[in-house]
Amino acid sequence: MSTLWQACLASPPYSIYTYEAPADLPKLMEGQRVLVPLGRSVRVAFLIETVDIPPEGVELKSVIWPLEREPLLNSNHFKLYRNIGARQMQPLGKVLENVVPKRFRSAKISFKVADRDFPARLKALDIARMPVERRMELVKIYDEGRMNVSLPASIEKEEYVSLTSDPPWPVRPNAARQLQILEFIFENGPREKGFLKNIMGDWTTGVIKKLHSDSLVKIGPPPEEERNPSEKCSATGPKWDFVPSEQQQAAIDELLTALDEPKSAVKLLHGITGSGKTLVYMTAARKCMEQGKSVIVLVPEIALAYALWNGICPLFPDARKYLYHGYQTPVRKEAIFRALAEDDSPALIVGTRSALFLPVRNPGLIIVDEEHDESYKQEERLPYQAKEVAYVLAHMTGSLLVLGSATPDIKTFHAAQQGAFDVIAMEKRVGKSVLPAVKVVDTSSIKNPEQPFAPETEARLKEVVEKGEQAVVMLNRRGFSPLIYCTDCEESLKCPHCNVSMTYHKGRERVICHYCGNAYHFPLPCATCGGSNLMPLGGGTERLEEQVAKALPPETKILRMDRDSTRRQERLDEILKSFARGDAQVLVGTQMLSKGHNFPGVTLVVVSEGDLGLNLPDYRSAERTFQLLVQVSGRAGRGEKPGEVIIQTRNPQNPIWGAVTSADYKTFFEKEIEKRKRFRYPPFTKLTLIRISHPMGWEGEQLCPPFFSHIREAAKEAGIMAMGPVPAPLAQLRGRKRFNCLLKSDDWLKTRELYAKILRCNPDKKQIRITMDLDPVNML
Repeated sequence: MSTLWQACLASPPYSIYTYEAPADLPKLMEGQRVLVPLGRSVRVAFLIETVDIPPEGVELKSVIWPLEREPLLNSNHFKLYRNIGARQMQPLGKVLENVVPKRFRSAKISFKVADRDFPARLKALDIARMPVERRMELVKIYDEGRMNVSLPASIEKEEYVSLTSDPPWPVRPNAARQLQILEFIFENGPREKGFLKNIMGDWTTGVIKKLHSDSLVKIGPPPEEERNPSEKCSATGPKWDFVPSEQQQAAIDELLTALDEPKSAVKLLHGITGSGKTLVYMTAARKCMEQGKSVIVLVPEIALAYALWNGICPLFPDARKYLYHGYQTPVRKEAIFRALAEDDSPALIVGTRSALFLPVRNPGLIIVDEEHDESYKQEERLPYQAKEVAYVLAHMTGSLLVLGSATPDIKTFHAAQQGAFDVIAMEKRVGKSVLPAVKVVDTSSIKNPEQPFAPETEARLKEVVEKGEQAVVMLNRRGFSPLIYCTDCEESLKCPHCNVSMTYHKGRERVICHYCGNAYHFPLPCATCGGSNLMPLGGGTERLEEQVAKALPPETKILRMDRDSTRRQERLDEILKSFARGDAQVLVGTQMLSKGHNFPGVTLVVVSEGDLGLNLPDYRSAERTFQLLVQVSGRAGRGEKPGEVIIQTRNPQNPIWGAVTSADYKTFFEKEIEKRKRFRYPPFTKLTLIRISHPMGWEGEQLCPPFFSHIREAAKEAGIMAMGPVPAPLAQLRGRKRFNCLLKSDDWLKTRELYAKILRCNPDKKQIRITMDLDPVNML
C-alpha cells in the first residue's frame, strides 16, 4: 500500500508537492532527502509529513528513491525553518536552500551498487523505470548497505584553486583575466576549477594554469582536514585549574542550576570587559556535555571565532568539536553538516550566525557572545536575526540560552528590566587588572591628512613601544583612502552602479566599491573630465598602518587586521597568534579587533576617529558608537600592567564621551531608553523597513508615485505609521534606484498583512523589487 508524503523542493520554485511512496521503496522518514520527478527533470526534495488525502485533480507521481538511510534533518529543524519562513514571509523551500549545503540539494547524482545482478552505477531514472520485483531486490541491497549515493566524478575529484599570498600580486596591470581570478578568490575564498569555469567562462582553464606556474595559486583537492570535519587545534592554552573569582563562581552556579532544569531558560550575562565571561561559558559547556547534550557557541565575526577556538580547544582535548563559519569551503561545510546529522553524541560547535542551522541532534546550551553585535543580523538572501533564531531553537529543544555582553543591546537589556529573563552581573575584572583610564583628545585643529594623531597621542604611542609594551590602534574604515578626488574638475570618483565614493586599496592597486564590489585598476583617468590628476583623500586602516610606521622607530613590528588582510583563513589565524605571542608591538585594525580578543600585553588602545558612525541617519548610531568604543577600550590593561585608552574626536563636546570614559552602561541605557520612548523607537514599537527598488533608467518609473501613495493609504487604514516611501540614504545601489518606507506598528501581524498587500499591489513584479526587513539594523 502506498503512503502519501508532502515533499518540499529546496530550490526554485520552492513548492511543496504531494508524492506517492510505493510500498516497494525503502522505509521513508520525515527529514529524509529523496529524489522526486518534477516535469521532465529529477529534483531533490525533503520529506515533511505524511498526509491522508491526496490533492484533488492532481495525478500523483511516485518518489523515486531515498538519498540516505537516516534523515538529514529532524522535526526540530523543520519547526525552526518553518518559524523563520513564517516570520520573514518566505517559503520553506527558500529557507532550506539557504541553510542546507549546496551538494545536499543537487540531483546530479548516481548510485553505486555492489551487486553483480545490477549495473555498478544506477541513475535515478533507471530506478524509476524498474519493475516492482526488480526494485524489491534493490531494496534488499540498499538495506544491506551495498548501495550508496555517488556524486559525479567531476565533483568528487574536483580541484580547488586557492591563493598562495595576499596582494599586491606580481601581475601586469593589463593582465585583466589573471587579476579577475585572483580578486575573485581573494574575495570569496578557495573555489573549484569547475565553479570558476561556470561563472567566468572556458578561458579560466588556461589562466589558472598560468597563475599556478607563476606560483600565485595552488591547485589540488581540498586538504585532508577539509574532508575530516574535526578541527585541529593547538595543544597549549588555559587549563581547568583556574580559580574563579567570586562573581565568576556566582555566575557559574546560576548557569549550572539552569542546566539542571528540564525546561528552556534565558540568561543575560552582563559582564564588563575582562570579567572572565569566556571561562564561565566554558564551565557551563563542560557541564552540558557531561549531561550528554551539545553546545553551540556563537560569536559575531570569523576573527573572534578563531580567537575563541584557539583559547578553548585545550579545555576540551577529547571532545567532539567543530569550528564553522561562512568562509569555509563547501567541502568542509558539508562534512560538518553530515557529521552532526549522523551522530547524536555531545558536540561543541563554535561559529558565526550560520552555525545555528547545523543539524545538532541534542542541543542543551546555546551561547550568543557579544549579543549586541549587528553582525548577528543577516539582511540579504534570507533575512533573519540570529538571536531570535537562537531563542526559538532553545525554546523548541528545552535548552539554556545565554546572551553575553559588556554592552548589551538596548532592547535586550530593556526586556530583562521588564522581567523577561534574569541578568547575571559581573562588574569586576578577574585578577589584578582594572578597567583602563579613558581620555578624549580633541583633534579638530589638525588639518594635515598625513597627521593621524594629536601630538600627545603620538608621544604616548612612542612611549609604550619604547617600553616594549603593546598597543592597539583602531580606525573603523578599511582601505587606504575612502575618497578619490580629481583636482581638475573637483569631483570625486564614484561607482557608476551605486553612486557612492569608491575606496582606494593601495596594496591591491584597485579602487573598489564596498557596496557592490565593482573595482578598477588604479591609477585611472577621471570618469568626469578624463584628467589624470586623481588624489586619494582621507584615510583607512591601510593608510593608517603606513602612518603609524612613520611615527614609530623603524624596527617596530606592526600588524594590520581588517577584512582585507584576513581573507585567507591561515592569515587571520597567523595574525592573532603572532600578536598574542608578542611578535609585533602594534596592531592596527577595524572593529574586528574590538570584541572578545584577550591580549594581556596591550597597555594602550588608540581610537583614531571616534566620531565615525555617530552621525549616521540611524536611531541606533549613539548606541553603536558607545558599544564599539567601550568594547575596544576593553582590550587595554587585561594583564598585570594598567591600561590606557585615547579616543580622538573632532567633537569633544558630545555628551556621549562622558558615558564612554566611565564605561557607565546603565547611565547610558537610561538616557537612551528615554529617547527611544519619546520618539517611539524599539523597544516601544515594532519597526519594519520596506525596501523598494527598480532599475536605473527604467521607463516605467512613473508607476511609482501612485504605488507609493497606495502604500501610505494602506498603512493608514491598518493603523500603522508609515514614513515614506522616500529615496533611501543610499539612493542608488548596484544599478538600482532605491526607496525606503519605515513602518512603526504595535503588532507584527498587522505589519506582515500590510506587506502582503503591498506585494499584491506591485504594479510591475518583474522590475520593482520589494523586501521586508523586520527590526532593521541597517537604515541605509
